Amino acid sequence: MKKLLLSAIIFTALVSCKDDDKMNNQDINYAKLPQEFPFSKLATVNGVDVINGGFGSGAAAHPTRKGEFYVITDRGPNTDYLNGKKFPAPNFTPTIMHFKINAEGNIEVIKYIKLKNPSGQPITGLPNPAGMGSTGETAYDSSGNVLGTDNYGLDSESIVAAADGTFWVSDEYGPHIVHYNAEGVELERISPIGVNTGSRKLPAVLAKRRANRGMEGLCITPDGKTLVGTIQSTMYVPTKALATNTTLTRIVTFDIATGQTKQYLYKQNGGASDSVCDITAISSTEFLVIERDGNFGSQGGTKKVYRINIAGASDVNGTDITAVDGMKINNKALEQSTWDEITNAGIKPVSKILAVDLVAKLGYEHDKFEGIVYLGNNKLAVFNDDDFGILDDGNGNPKAKILPKTGKVDKGTMYLVDIQ
Repeated sequence: MKKLLLSAIIFTALVSCKDDDKMNNQDINYAKLPQEFPFSKLATVNGVDVINGGFGSGAAAHPTRKGEFYVITDRGPNTDYLNGKKFPAPNFTPTIMHFKINAEGNIEVIKYIKLKNPSGQPITGLPNPAGMGSTGETAYDSSGNVLGTDNYGLDSESIVAAADGTFWVSDEYGPHIVHYNAEGVELERISPIGVNTGSRKLPAVLAKRRANRGMEGLCITPDGKTLVGTIQSTMYVPTKALATNTTLTRIVTFDIATGQTKQYLYKQNGGASDSVCDITAISSTEFLVIERDGNFGSQGGTKKVYRINIAGASDVNGTDITAVDGMKINNKALEQSTWDEITNAGIKPVSKILAVDLVAKLGYEHDKFEGIVYLGNNKLAVFNDDDFGILDDGNGNPKAKILPKTGKVDKGTMYLVDIQ
């Protein structure tokens, strides 16, 4: 009887595994894309609805289940005010949304995962205090009252879903790379300022990122061994005034097992106001990277994806990752050197070629093109950050974020596009 029962259990498990394999290997129905994510109302401020959106600051595929994805919000809805930001929903917790493309080809939410501190308490998107990754920004509520800080606060911008069920998240504050368990509880925080003691640190020079221009992109190599992050724009190395090479930004790699880092230079096609956003892996050396400006697609916006290769590029980490100004050329920081000076010093940036222009290809309308996932076979999933449906009205108050072409409120949307 026991043998029969055991055989039945084994048979059932094998059938289940075969069914799972069949599901994993079948073609996913992407024909209904683009599709908006489901939304609810988060708050109403001065008559303006703030939607519970923001999903699309970063994106990642489920490591084993085809057709399932993760998207992440940033720190929450905010507007510019004085020397910082107003937070109309200051208790907002940066959140991961796990969803799938179901059999009908529709987006189906599986789970929301709120990020938490090491004690398991939900964090906020409020700035870190001095010594913990502060950008110098002050947080205010909708009435202009000063809010506090959050030691574990995060301006999350990108996400990696690891094979062990954990997540790696990059942020714009520290900048930090934070490791979370499957339920969103912080396991480790890695930064250029040694927030975590020990040998696992990011290069000290990364602390000279501009406010709101920290580690915008993050992915993992297909072998699961290395994290690869992109800094959004030129850093202020050695100072804002002296960082004159406004097309230079950096890519950093982090060996998960050893903590060893490397840095590579990336030459932007645009200028100081443009952004290098999310990154997704093709191989251990080849990646797809977003370059965008801040304009809507129908108003001359630039929304492009480049295929880059770090093989053959120079590691500019230098011999000491604690050097706050990093590697120098003729006693000048890289950011204050021209590309000719960099080339003459024998330093090679990553190579790059255009993979797709979303405005030309799709008539892409959104301003904040911030998430990509490579699906193989030259297929790319594309996501946008909708800013929770609001923009700054110029006085620190929210106004509805309206897409100029359609006249509708901007909402997080998943697209599929072929790339070269």
